[in-house]
Amino acid sequence: MTDTAEIVVPEGEVVVSPAAAKRVAKILSGEPDMDALRVSVEGGGCSGFSYKFDLTNESQDDDVVLESEGSRVLIDPISLMYMGGSVIDFVDDLMGQSFQIKNPNATASCGCGTSFSI
Repeated sequence: MTDTAEIVVPEGEVVVSPAAAKRVAKILSGEPDMDALRVSVEGGGCSGFSYKFDLTNESQDDDVVLESEGSRVLIDPISLMYMGGSVIDFVDDLMGQSFQIKNPNATASCGCGTSFSI
């Protein structure tokens, strides 16, 4: 698990932690037809919004592209409005492995960590 407290996120931007970047690169290395992980925010989930993670080989002209350690993460502008200031992390602990988003805009989240409210 990354100590995301040490990661400085410029206002309105999103940062991918080193642990998440390495995991994305590893996943993409096993998926020759895919070249990025798309992270988006959708309505729904037990707290109002939920994060969605998809492998993709298509980017849009207005996507924010985050590249680090051989990984590529795409975020659309609407999702970025809800995620600004966030850290995308990868956690590997006793509870399992998962991507987690540390979102300072979230006022509440569910126990599973995939839905939130603002």
